[in-house]
Amino acid sequence: MQEGQDTETPGTLYVVATPIGNLEDITYRAVKVLGEVDLVAAEDTRHSRKLLNRFGIRKPLLSYHDHNERQRYAEILERLRAGENVALISDAGTPCIADPGYRLIASCRTAGVPVVPIPGASAMVAALSASGVAIDRFTFEGYLPARAKARTDLLKRLTGEQRTLVFYETPHRLIAALNDLMQVFGKERFLVVARELTKMYEEFFHGTVDDAIAHFSRQPVKGEIVLILPPGSEGPQMNARDALRNLLGESSLSRRDAVKVIAREYGLPVSDVYRESLSLTEEDREI
Repeated sequence: MQEGQDTETPGTLYVVATPIGNLEDITYRAVKVLGEVDLVAAEDTRHSRKLLNRFGIRKPLLSYHDHNERQRYAEILERLRAGENVALISDAGTPCIADPGYRLIASCRTAGVPVVPIPGASAMVAALSASGVAIDRFTFEGYLPARAKARTDLLKRLTGEQRTLVFYETPHRLIAALNDLMQVFGKERFLVVARELTKMYEEFFHGTVDDAIAHFSRQPVKGEIVLILPPGSEGPQMNARDALRNLLGESSLSRRDAVKVIAREYGLPVSDVYRESLSLTEEDREI
């Protein structure tokens, strides 16, 4: 071996998924690994300290986020090369999915440092799995751009996409994003909006873009959001009123029960759907 060559056995970088809301979603393996590593690299150390404390884990935390990633990954790599084991976590969910981390992982691969995934929660996968739309083929586009023009330009480039489209969005930009979706894809485009996944106020909204704008404009939106747009030729291509009309015409459900079914499916207040039902004529119900 040449003089000066590193003789240390490198440590391991563990890419650890953490809960996206409900802390019971953490895996036994994740708790075990977090309790055994020498260092935890986290986006927000204050946020992650609460998670570690919840499971009685006392480990050093080092901040690793978008604004210091370029400077920090060399420091972490050096510690890994010196034999320390490090866990990389994000604020919630699986690291590197719309979160920092790929530079560190790429550097580890180049340097011969083992990288081991500890799989677990992911908001994207959780939303898709319970969305009720075709997900055999989908494309994840991460967070929509914050600026209106960039957001609209991206959506226009995706108009011909034949796979289900998946985006992340923040609550304060949701209405602007929905308005841009309406501008590009039309107000009758079906979508699913998943919000507050695994938390007390978890919500899945199913309906048209137009319905979604009306629904989410009623009060301030909270929680991180996943937007799911199946291809234009797939998914329910109707609004809540049409769905209610069809259900009343094709089933023996009472008006009250049908209203509850549609309100739940489309994520709408029961009172709004009931008012819509009153506007239906007998002819509508027989179609």
